[in-house]
Amino acid sequence: MYLQNPMARIEATPTPSVLVWARESAGMSVEVAAQKLGVEPDQLSSWEAGSARPSIPQLRKAAVAYRRPLAAFYLPEPPKRFDAMHDFRRMATTGANPQRTPNLAYEIRRAYDRREWALELGAELEQAPAVFRASANVADAVEDVADRLRSAIKITVQAQASWRLDNEAFRGWRTTVERAGILTLQATTLDLDEARGFSISLKPLPVVVVNIKDAPRGRIFTLLHELTHVMLNEGGICDLHDADAEAFCNRVAGAALFPKEAVLQSAVVQHHRKEEAAWSDEELRDLSRQFGGSREAALVRLLTLRLTTQSFYDRMHDRFLQQYEQQQKEKQEAEGFAPPHVIALSSAGPLFTNLVLENLNRDNITASDVSDYLQIRLKHLKDLQREFSKGA
Repeated sequence: MYLQNPMARIEATPTPSVLVWARESAGMSVEVAAQKLGVEPDQLSSWEAGSARPSIPQLRKAAVAYRRPLAAFYLPEPPKRFDAMHDFRRMATTGANPQRTPNLAYEIRRAYDRREWALELGAELEQAPAVFRASANVADAVEDVADRLRSAIKITVQAQASWRLDNEAFRGWRTTVERAGILTLQATTLDLDEARGFSISLKPLPVVVVNIKDAPRGRIFTLLHELTHVMLNEGGICDLHDADAEAFCNRVAGAALFPKEAVLQSAVVQHHRKEEAAWSDEELRDLSRQFGGSREAALVRLLTLRLTTQSFYDRMHDRFLQQYEQQQKEKQEAEGFAPPHVIALSSAGPLFTNLVLENLNRDNITASDVSDYLQIRLKHLKDLQREFSKGA
């Protein structure tokens, strides 16, 4: 009787071109990927060329490193899907685009996937997404575009003023934007210096992604900044550098967040001495709470409305930056790690989560499907459902 050697190496049979696609779409060079897989670059190249094969454990390791399901490597050919994005992080001095990191490649891919899934899940429920029709051109007047944006999402100054706490304000803006037909997501793996947000302008259901590591009021600004990119039909990756499109989107976001007439009629501005360029921390904090932006965003808006001077803003900018960095450090030390179900909800957002759970309730999908869609283990599903019901 023949006994198979239990120590024999069992080879996997992935499609070589899919191996190449999985690595490149993960934003990894052969050298970086080989290091993650614990093999030599030549060995990885031989797998991709089809002249050698990885073992099953090695292929599993590749699936984890590239963030792809194991079954994907057995597809007959690489999937064909548009996911090219203009990179608005272009360096102002060199004109070169920075390297897209594996984490950024993953967040972009996840955003595309969730948009496609949202459309499919909505179709199962016979629900069509709201249509976001607002558009803009960089030649348009900033105030006009800001008015169009506010009108499209049906936001009111009264609603802004009612959201007093930072996280409450972000949730309020996020829900308002989603009701207008925009899928909002939060990236969980990116450092702030890599990207504060990006957008996908495909219709229906464009996508806006903000960085969960940013402060809530910073995320609100990025949300509106990226929404302006959608209006321009120009989805891309942003770190708010001062390129032409970025500067325009920044100005529109500020004008949408702090509507001109509402700011001029606010008690803070009415009681401020007109000839005084300096604004106190208390005044800026009051404007921040009333409209939902940060103190720096409030000061930038005062500058565009010619209610302060560039020199005063320049003096305050470094101070704001130091305070922000200290606050972020204290926040991380105080909060520690959020529970998995809270991270999953924050990342997916109310619109996508609702589509997933409603399909589960109607037996259109299984609990295992929910785990895949929301990237959460089954043991945390009840906590997620309870938390979502509480928020809803």
